[in-house]
Amino acid sequence: MTDVSQRIECQWCHSQSAVGARSCDTCGAPLDVRNLVSDSGWREAPRLRDMTEIHFGSSTCQVEGEVVPVAEINLGQGDAIFFEHHVLLWKEESVGMSVMQTPGGAKRAFAGMPFVVSMANGPGRVAFSRDASGELVVLPLHPSMELDVREHAFLLASHTISYSFVRIQGLRNILHGGEGMYMDRFVTTQVPGLLVLHGYGNVFERTLGEGETIQVEPGGFLYKDGAVGVETVTHKLAPEGASSAVQGAKSVATRGLAGLKGLRALKKEGIGGLLSGDVLQTASGMFTGPGITLMRLTGPGRVGIQSMYMEHGAA
Repeated sequence: MTDVSQRIECQWCHSQSAVGARSCDTCGAPLDVRNLVSDSGWREAPRLRDMTEIHFGSSTCQVEGEVVPVAEINLGQGDAIFFEHHVLLWKEESVGMSVMQTPGGAKRAFAGMPFVVSMANGPGRVAFSRDASGELVVLPLHPSMELDVREHAFLLASHTISYSFVRIQGLRNILHGGEGMYMDRFVTTQVPGLLVLHGYGNVFERTLGEGETIQVEPGGFLYKDGAVGVETVTHKLAPEGASSAVQGAKSVATRGLAGLKGLRALKKEGIGGLLSGDVLQTASGMFTGPGITLMRLTGPGRVGIQSMYMEHGAA
């Protein structure tokens, strides 16, 4: 009988592994390497060693390669996984294939999300990879967990996880000219599951406290716990000293054609030399102003980001 007091806790997923193990059985994180955390609290996702093996259900997941990593799954009898069909790399003849029923129907296609989600059924081996450099992030989901993931980031998930999607309104510049940003939602109930993501570049995670906030560029967002709130915030940007010019142009715009004629006259005399083309557009009622839209994430819970920005729907 194993002495539970002699087990090692993984710093990444908090699962227990036997003494002497070099990698966590549940997520593959090295057990002999300490967490690398920045001064601001972001910790690096664990660098999985080549050929690391992870256990879930009666199956295993082996991570192969480092530049464009591959997840090779050895499915046990009765186990299954689901995935976006274009990430399949190879499979054995014995692995059965089917299509998963997904909620949303045509809305998923219009949102740029995968319309067809495939399933692979054991027994047998099957492998997956994204056609891009980055790293795999293995996230064991314990019972009663909920995780929201940017679209086209999940590589595979075990069949014990329920799958849906949610729309975040307000990110009008991110996807399809105003449709907002969509996230995949993964939920476990009484049975644990395994979720494998592909992050572009390097992946970092930060745990927010109750009420703590962080603003993230939407292209760098990767995942969050379900308890983490999300909203959009837009910062208007203008060159230094431009405020008075903008206000003056707005004043001119309220005077109609006479105001525009006066503005042209000022420019002709050189007095309006500081006014840019954008400010002239303000005068005609068309100026929108440059700005940057960010995601404001509010704790409690984990937030994951990727260092290589990807436009939503472009992955």
